[in-house]
Amino acid sequence: MIEIDGNRLNGRVEAFAVIGATQKGGVNRQALAEGDRRARQLLADLARARGFSVSQDPMANLFIRREGRDDSLAPLLIGSHLDSQPAGGRFDGALGTLSAFEVLESLEDAGIETERPVVVVAWTNEEGCRFAPGCMGSMAFSAGEIPSEWHRKLATDGAPFAGELTATIESLPGAQMVPLGFPVHAYLEVHIEQGPSLEANDIPIGVVGGIQGTRWLDVTVRGQTAHAGTTGLAYRRDPLRALTAGLANLYEAIMPADADARFTIGRISVEPGSVNAIPEEARCTVDIRHPDPDRLDELEKQVASAIEKEAGQQRCSVSIARSFDMPPCTFPPELQDTIERAAANAGFKSTRMLSGAFHDALFVNRVAPASMIFVPCRDGLSHNEAEFVEPRHAVAGCQVLARATVSLAGETRR
Repeated sequence: MIEIDGNRLNGRVEAFAVIGATQKGGVNRQALAEGDRRARQLLADLARARGFSVSQDPMANLFIRREGRDDSLAPLLIGSHLDSQPAGGRFDGALGTLSAFEVLESLEDAGIETERPVVVVAWTNEEGCRFAPGCMGSMAFSAGEIPSEWHRKLATDGAPFAGELTATIESLPGAQMVPLGFPVHAYLEVHIEQGPSLEANDIPIGVVGGIQGTRWLDVTVRGQTAHAGTTGLAYRRDPLRALTAGLANLYEAIMPADADARFTIGRISVEPGSVNAIPEEARCTVDIRHPDPDRLDELEKQVASAIEKEAGQQRCSVSIARSFDMPPCTFPPELQDTIERAAANAGFKSTRMLSGAFHDALFVNRVAPASMIFVPCRDGLSHNEAEFVEPRHAVAGCQVLARATVSLAGETRR
């Protein structure tokens, strides 16, 4: 039986939260920026101090390896990410990465030899807030290549992706470079739930069975700009009126009728944006999610129909384009069983659940068996500086990860 050091784990979470700390207690550690590099450097230094090998790939995914009895076997991969939202919390991503590193240290402390290597990973740009899309590191790892169009991307602050990626890789000159993608026995990731259900039901461990599908739409409604004071109702071709009316109908129709559906408007804008002019163009983003791919298709048609109907009444035109399309995924039942047994053996109640947000595990699952361990977060808050995980819940998630790791990596001796 392996026991993790809970004080060490929670202390590490606090130490990493200093990097990019915000005044409200959160972190701003966006991908491939200076704070992200400092966090990677700290993790690499901690790894070398324990005698673990450190490597990175062309996507700046960071790997920390503890050898197994048979190093020819594909490693067990455990980890998460270190980057954050601009006003993010200290647990999203970092808790999973540091839990994985704590498992490596605890194996070392106990003198436990595993049959196969265990590798901790810190994926690059999971959040996708500075460079889109999110999960770039795991996406490239699973595909075995970096899409050429990514090199032409600019950050929200104007920095070129190619230059920031190079600078991030060069910030760890002592890390061995490895090819993008390698065989993996299985992948496990600890993460905060980012929702309220575990806390509400007083359950410390969520066994994640899959991730719902996500589709992002860019909606543009075009009308005619005209003077706000002199243009009567009959003469208006108001794209914002059409867009907001369509969205209001969708708010009333989608989520109230389908408990599994998610419908969100994240951005809305108008042009020319003058206080005394009817807009010529109104734009918004639509985020729809569902665990059923056929239902996702239906939701997309419902969005288009509702907005087009209102646009027609306002004599406006509509264009809708997909900017992101990620189908749902199901994690292997065998891995879910392993996590469930680990939780029971550690004395923690658990429940099976779906993830409403997408994570790196989704993309790794395309090339290796993957699953996730969720722990509660206070009030379900995430992507928020007030994000908080009880220390006991952080310890529980890490303890379950440790026992699942020993089970999957194969304990040979002490």
